Amino acid sequence: MPSEDAAPQLDVDQILADPGVRIIVCCGAGGVGKTTTAAALALRAAEQHGRRTVVLTIDPARRLAQSLGLTELDNTPRQVKGIDVEASGGELHAMMLDMKRTFDDVVLQHTDPAKAAEIFANPFYQAMSSTFAGTQEYMAMEKLGQLHARGEWDLIVVDTPPSRSALDFLDAPARLSRFLDGRMLRLLLAPARSGGRSMFSLVTASFGMFSKVVQKVLGAQLLTDLSGFVAALDSMFGGFRQRAEQTYRILQARETAFVLVAAPEPDAVREAAYFAGRLREEKMPLAGLVLNRVHRPAAPELDAEQSRAAAERLTELGGHEATADVLRAHAALARQAVREQQVAARFTEAFPAVPAVSVTAQPADVHDVDGLRTIGAAISRP
Repeated sequence: MPSEDAAPQLDVDQILADPGVRIIVCCGAGGVGKTTTAAALALRAAEQHGRRTVVLTIDPARRLAQSLGLTELDNTPRQVKGIDVEASGGELHAMMLDMKRTFDDVVLQHTDPAKAAEIFANPFYQAMSSTFAGTQEYMAMEKLGQLHARGEWDLIVVDTPPSRSALDFLDAPARLSRFLDGRMLRLLLAPARSGGRSMFSLVTASFGMFSKVVQKVLGAQLLTDLSGFVAALDSMFGGFRQRAEQTYRILQARETAFVLVAAPEPDAVREAAYFAGRLREEKMPLAGLVLNRVHRPAAPELDAEQSRAAAERLTELGGHEATADVLRAHAALARQAVREQQVAARFTEAFPAVPAVSVTAQPADVHDVDGLRTIGAAISRP
């Protein structure tokens, strides 16, 4: 019978203790315990392995702050107090990506105050920095690059959005390059590079025709805002692309370890397999799979059919209903365990060389540091 245990065993403690590993990226579908896993890994790295660790969540949910005993998380790392690091000497900090603030910080770092004020006042920038699709993922790359460049952390643990969004996280540099190299952008930049004339000046006949067409589609004001935004950021574009590509190379390096997180459910395992294939294509280091919420019967030698038959026999004899109920519950759990093994096997059969570890389903959701310690121990000592 297929089993998740057929895969090589993932040694999480070896990864956490390795000084050569400076970044762990946790990714997976929504609702599989990814945020909890990221926080548990970061806590264990600090408490057990003495590493100065920061965990960055890109998911706007507040679960990470709650589980670490923090009232809130923002764009600045906050130290988690009350953890057991006296013996190890480690530290744990946590933060949540603020997309707009990160974009603002980038502008402030790479332009003079007057230019920054011009950019901040531009309506197109205000919309792009807050709501445009893809901005969050690119700013996540910026923030990861910033944390890495500061050199303050032994380990950075990144908790990404659900996996297709995390693929956007990987795609951000390439999308940015396509945008910067795009024909429309070059046309929009033409007036600024020719002496700052109006967007609607006839720099060339072809551009004049182009601007009239776009003006009809977008409207004069939006096109003016867009042109002003592009012109204001013109000097920054090279830096944007360079930093994004540098972070992308860091994600391909040996100092990074991707950890897939899934539950033994068809959709979650399918997402994990999709992501594993993409990481392989991009030559990014996949450390292994954490399979959460696995059910294991207390008496695995007693299969579902045997339990069901024994329950029916006791019912026929009479006077043993409590025992019969326990056997029926065991039968249901044994059937569920078999189904989960079959689902997990879809991943291990597709990626037999990827190490995996399974974590038994917990009786309650994790809401505090003690719960995170329990999860961390379960991942490390299955």
